[in-house]
Parts: sequence; C-alpha cells; structure tokens
Amino acid sequence: MEGTSSDHGTRPEPVKVQLATRPLGIIASAMTARRNLLELIPELALRQPMVSGKLGIRWHMVMDPEALERVLKDRVDDYPKSSVTRMLLEPAIGQSLFVAEGAHWRWQRRAAAPVFATRNVQALGPVMTAAARASAERVARAGGQSIDLFQETVAATFEVISDVTFSGDDVFDRDLVHGAIDAYIAQTAKVSVLDVLGLPAWVPRPGRLISGSSLKRMKSFADRAIAERTTRGPRPVPDLLDLLRAGQDPETGRRMSRDELRDNLLTFIVAGHETTALTLAWALYLCAFDPAIQDRAAAESQAVLAGRDAAEAADLPALPLLTRIVDETLRLYPPAAFLSRTARKADTLGGREVRPGDTVMLPIYALHRHRMWWRHPDAFDPDRFLTAPGKNTFLPFGAGPRICIGANFAVQEAVIILATLLARFRFDPAPDHPPPQPRMILTLRPAGGVWLRVTPRT
Repeated sequence: MEGTSSDHGTRPEPVKVQLATRPLGIIASAMTARRNLLELIPELALRQPMVSGKLGIRWHMVMDPEALERVLKDRVDDYPKSSVTRMLLEPAIGQSLFVAEGAHWRWQRRAAAPVFATRNVQALGPVMTAAARASAERVARAGGQSIDLFQETVAATFEVISDVTFSGDDVFDRDLVHGAIDAYIAQTAKVSVLDVLGLPAWVPRPGRLISGSSLKRMKSFADRAIAERTTRGPRPVPDLLDLLRAGQDPETGRRMSRDELRDNLLTFIVAGHETTALTLAWALYLCAFDPAIQDRAAAESQAVLAGRDAAEAADLPALPLLTRIVDETLRLYPPAAFLSRTARKADTLGGREVRPGDTVMLPIYALHRHRMWWRHPDAFDPDRFLTAPGKNTFLPFGAGPRICIGANFAVQEAVIILATLLARFRFDPAPDHPPPQPRMILTLRPAGGVWLRVTPRT
C-alpha cells in the first residue's frame, strides 16, 4: 500500500522486538508483560488483520484498517480505555483528558483544544529553540566521547515542557517531578498477573502501592504552582497553565476545577516530555544506524539554519527530510505502541464477534510493521513518506476524536531539536555499548540507553 525509495531486502535492519512465536499461558503472559509488553504480540499479528484468543478474558488484536476505523472513530464511545489502562494511569493523572470517557472527556477536549491551536504551538517555538540550543551545548561537551542520548533528549524535552507549562516558575521543582515520573513508570506501570486475570481494581497491586509518596509530592508541586499563578495572575506571554486556566467549554461555559487543571497539566507534562524524548532518542539511533540518511539530514539542516545555532518553528516547512525521519521513527518505534480498549456493547470487527467485556487490543507496533500494509516494514526508510501511508495504517498519535491533542506540538519540538543537533554533530554507534533494545512498559523505551559517539561536524 505504500512505496519505498530503494530495495531494502538485503540491507541490515534496526533493532526490533522478537514477537511471540507460540501461545503463552497466564503466568508466562504476566511475566512477559512485566519484561516487555510487546513480546505478548504474536508474530502472526504481522500477517493477519486480526488475531483473537482467550487468556482469563476474551481478547482481540486489531490490525485491520476498517476495524480500527470502527473502534477509534465510528463507535469510539463503545470502546472505552480498558480497565488495566485506567488502573495504570488514574493514580497519576486522575480523570484527565487521557483517561476520561464520554461527556466528561468531551467537555475537557473542547475546553483544551484552543490551547493547542497552531498559532499557540508556533508561539511556543522560541522555548523549543532555546532548549535545542542548550541541548547542543551539553552535547558539545562530550568532546568526541560516547554519551547516552536518551538521557540528553529527556533533559531537553523536560526543559521544554516545564517552561511552556509553568514558564520556569521557581515553585516547579523539575528534578522532583522528573524523579516522580520515573519512579511511577518503573514501579507501577508494569502489568501484573492480577491484570491479566482481569481482577477488579480494588484488589491491591503491590508494585503500585510503592509510588504513592512520589505521586503525592508531584501533585503537591502542581497544586502550589496553580495556587501561586492564581494569586499573581497570568504571565505576560501566556503559558500552558494560563491557557488552561482561561479555557472553557464553548458549549457549556464550564471551566476546569483545580483538580481537573492539575491532572491535565500532569498529563501534558508526563506525555509531553516522555514521548518526544523517546522519539528523538530513537531518531538519533536510526540516524547513526544509517550514516547516508544522517548525512542528507545534516546537509538539509545546515542549509536551512545557514549559520544559526538552533532551528526555529518557522524552519519546519524547509525541513521535509527531517520531518520524514520523525515520521519514520514514529512508525518503527511508536511511543504509544500498544493500546487497549474494553468492548462496552456487542459488535462485529473484521467479521468476528465481539462481546461486551472483551478486551480489544490495538498493537500499533504490529500495525506499523504489518506485511500487508508496508513494503520492507522493518527497514528504516524515511522516503517511504514521500507518499501518504494507507488509511489507518500509520497511527502514532491514535486517530478519530481522541487523537493526541499535542501531536503538532510534539512534531514541531522533535524537528527543531533534531535539526539543531544534526547540523552540528555526527552521531555514530558507540563501539563499547550494545544497541538499544525496544522495551515497552508504559511507553516504548530504549532499554540500556541510546549510547552514541558524538563528533562535531566541520
């Protein structure tokens, strides 16, 4: 369904997940999910439009574009986020946009949508440019040594999200919030055997009880920032906090309460820096993996920057290859690589019966590497995006009414930082470190880090 610029049949391929080649029982599935959720996907999911089974509960993995249309667009209210998803996320982000369903989700979406309008996202460009410049200065200090670029992209994107959210207010403790996020992902976002068995949320999950203090501290800091802004008033240039405080549902006039405001801010902080950091880290790995593509991207970046030390939002139209690299990275390593829904009503998907209570899985990782929708699906080829992918075959930000509200923000930030780094540095595989391994707990992370050798470009 899509074209490619060259023959990748005999070329090396970047790292990928080894999918399941045989059925797994309940205990094996739980242990596999704790190690890497994507290893639960059967290899057959790369070749069939749907795969179904039963493991405590009935489940269906959907890779068929028409069935995805039905789940994500046509009958979105009949396929709410699964109970496991809610159990993982509600302790951190409450009933915010990412978790809420039905009318409660719709009014929040209407209130928040103007915040991410194109004009507001472009207005945040200077913050992204400043973070890109600071990132390049940190990378320059590596002096030809190997560094973990994942740690660097986390630092850069966290700088962006904290500045656009709270304008760098002193009340916002970046280290504490970042540490709380890491602790939450590490300790609580692992699927337990109790989840696989479908036990209700009130049954305690021991690993998730540990993170309570970290979450309380993170929420406390957000509450303090909101209270201080309420007292001091908006900033001269409105940031995300100001825009959300001013936002209201155009249909009902409803505004967010303090708790709703806090939970949505934390959603944007967690999602806004983690997913973009991952995209950038994987993009740099892929550029190091294919030096020829990296050199093309560096030449494009240098020509557009024309001696400037960092890219700007206005540069994006002149950086088509960089944008394609970001898209191809999102195809190969989508941060939200595995989505899960629970069927609320009886339905038919891909000719198969779906019963109320069935789990409907959307393995975006498998969709993006599906043999029916992509040529040479495991190859790194940004030029495949010279033509548009097939409908509902490329869904890094989801689709339908619940498509990621910050998608444009994320792509703009990724291109600005990536162009800035590639214009100044060459990235090569670190000889003393193995390649990163794609491992999904809550997001698709590079296990072991993205260690690359960095040298200045002349």
